[in-house]
Amino acid sequence: MSWIAMSWPTAGFLSVLLVVNIAFLVGWLRARRTHPLRDKPAAGDVVIGFVTDFFDALGIGSFAPTTALFKLRGRPADELIPGTLNVGHNASAFVETAIFVTSVAVDPILLTAMVGSATVGAWLGAGIVSRLPRRAIQLFMGVALLIAATFFVLDKLGFVPVGGEAMSLPGWRFGVAVGVNFVLGALMSVGIGAYAPCMVLLALLGLHPLGAYPIMMGTCGLVQPVASLRFFKTGRFSWGTSLGLTMGGVLGVLVAVFVVKQLPLKALRWLVMIVVMYAAVSMLRSAFRAQPRTEAGGAAPAHADV
Repeated sequence: MSWIAMSWPTAGFLSVLLVVNIAFLVGWLRARRTHPLRDKPAAGDVVIGFVTDFFDALGIGSFAPTTALFKLRGRPADELIPGTLNVGHNASAFVETAIFVTSVAVDPILLTAMVGSATVGAWLGAGIVSRLPRRAIQLFMGVALLIAATFFVLDKLGFVPVGGEAMSLPGWRFGVAVGVNFVLGALMSVGIGAYAPCMVLLALLGLHPLGAYPIMMGTCGLVQPVASLRFFKTGRFSWGTSLGLTMGGVLGVLVAVFVVKQLPLKALRWLVMIVVMYAAVSMLRSAFRAQPRTEAGGAAPAHADV
């Protein structure tokens, strides 16, 4: 599909996507000066980025698996995970969005409205999350991981609807989709990936499963840089880890889309679900073991991994 042949909403969306990601790059470079680099990308960060974004491009999602792997290895600090997820997976989300939005002909008005509402939700949500204490973030993310694991189980047991045949949603269905995506955008700031809940939402409303992909990808592609701008201001992200995720993630997406294209993912989804459940329990245990007075005095160490 050429730029000239695109509908104006699609062309406009891609233009906004490009502008927002330029702002993301500028904000990232400014954050580098404001919050001096204290960690460097490790080989493990690059590998995690490659693996999680490889499967992200195939429809599994990246936030929950990445959080699970972070908990397994014990870094970065829990309070830095939401910001690191949004910053580190942004470049791969940009690539995925550009590919799927131009290759799947979903209703561009629906795409633009849903992504726009999620972006507003993310801006408001990230402003809150970037200032939450460590224990609150642990609780939110623990619950988020349990929700993600639940979606994996529902999908495996066949309880997730397969969707309809439509590539647009008329009337009240349009309003519901846009409204719920606002909430999903806000929740992404806490580390809840939008893929599974967005796909379930659109399937329940009767959208074709293929039509969900550009909307899911577009939501993440625009929400993550907008949320990241908030995290840049507070320094609530791990610079080295996010850079490693970026380096591996873009390569993982390109390999998935242009080389592998499709894999038998049923067994892998069970494995991901088990790992995510482990991470959820680990995060909640950390939250309940934390002492309130420790949080009050722990503001300084919260940025030690930035």
